[in-house]
Amino acid sequence: QVQLVESGGGLVQAGGSLRLSCAASGRTEGYYYMGWFRQAPGKEREFVSAISRSGGSAYYAESTKGRFTISRDNAKNTVYLQMNSLKLEDAAVYYCAASMRNVPIRSYEYDYWGQGTQVTVSS
Repeated sequence: QVQLVESGGGLVQAGGSLRLSCAASGRTEGYYYMGWFRQAPGKEREFVSAISRSGGSAYYAESTKGRFTISRDNAKNTVYLQMNSLKLEDAAVYYCAASMRNVPIRSYEYDYWGQGTQVTVSS
């Protein structure tokens, strides 16, 4: 079992920044990729970003490239998502997830999920 706890969400004005954190605990060995997804009301959960275990490879949704940066600190079992230049359409519940698959960008490729953290963007 792997437990994931997100934090760092909140209310921010458009153009502002937030940094989300995801702390992993439990049997994290073997979970190669960590990812972030988001889900806005009435919409499907969508891929935001993913990072390999070493941190050497990172992937982003087109809508977040150049604005979001994913990173991880394996000594702390924590993954981060730095979000800059936030837009109204970035508002959603953001979920952290863990996967044993290689380059997982679809939600079904992830095995464990956090409870989510709300990001609200105001105009």
